[in-house]
Amino acid sequence: MVVNEHVQRVLDAVKEREIERVFFVACGGSSSLMYSSKYILDREAQTITSDLYSSNEFIHRNPRTLNEKSLVILCSLRGNTPETVEAAKFARSKGAITASMTNLTDSPLAQSSEYVIPYPWGGEVKAEESNYAVLYQLVFGVLAVKEGNKKLDSILRTLPHLDSVYAKAKQQFAPTAQKFAVDFKDESVIYTMASGANYGIAYMFAICFLMEMQWKNSHAIHAGEFFHGPFEILDKESPFILFLGLDETRPLEERALKFLRQYGEKLLIIDAKDYDFTGVEEDVKGYVAPLVLNQVIRQFAAELAKETKHPLETRRYMWKVAY
Repeated sequence: MVVNEHVQRVLDAVKEREIERVFFVACGGSSSLMYSSKYILDREAQTITSDLYSSNEFIHRNPRTLNEKSLVILCSLRGNTPETVEAAKFARSKGAITASMTNLTDSPLAQSSEYVIPYPWGGEVKAEESNYAVLYQLVFGVLAVKEGNKKLDSILRTLPHLDSVYAKAKQQFAPTAQKFAVDFKDESVIYTMASGANYGIAYMFAICFLMEMQWKNSHAIHAGEFFHGPFEILDKESPFILFLGLDETRPLEERALKFLRQYGEKLLIIDAKDYDFTGVEEDVKGYVAPLVLNQVIRQFAAELAKETKHPLETRRYMWKVAY
């Protein structure tokens, strides 16, 4: 597999510029998909630092390090999130390279950005063409062209195998998803927890699937912060979902798991060690784990929506009132 042509255009530009900082900028679900890429840069980059911002705060905080030595990666599915569109314009005004991921190439975000990386959405999308796939190619590509990092090759060899990995994981967890929906359908609050590369999935499931799409109270707890306040909420009636990954922060999740099992009962544990990673290169498994989890957890949301008879498309305010 070769690098996506739109990603390659960004990499060609990056190659010609001194890049000291990468900013990931988006809102909601688009923001959540960037957490694992931020983790990748934290772990792999030797000379490049990175930050992840909600679009509107990115503008108002106005980081002093945002300049012509910056790469700003933005994302909005339809490309019409006003805050993200303005963030792209703001980044360009500072001289940064702007690369925006979107499903619609004629969207306001696309028109406001220097480079556009389109990705398909809806229906049957190949894993190697997904938003996660193009973002990983971009991040590992930056590491390759600026620092000679070799893991881009591992990712390119891995991506064609992900559809098979996803299919097996979804089949494996289907019965668990159905049981979760029955057991948790009447809960008014459900907490999620993870760390490291997986934290973005915990965040996404809490704010998007549970709060936005199911109108259930939720909070994404970082496993490293669990013992610094949130664990006081735990009792045998408190529902928790814990995701265990394969990256270097797994010990934080394992510590939380031990405590959850000691004092809680309403638990859903999803462990990346249970996935069949056939075809995934060993040196990127920890980074790929959240991509698999992203597919698995959507089953849980779909099954929950069936049991609650509250379709995932139902909204009270979003796209309906001025905000």
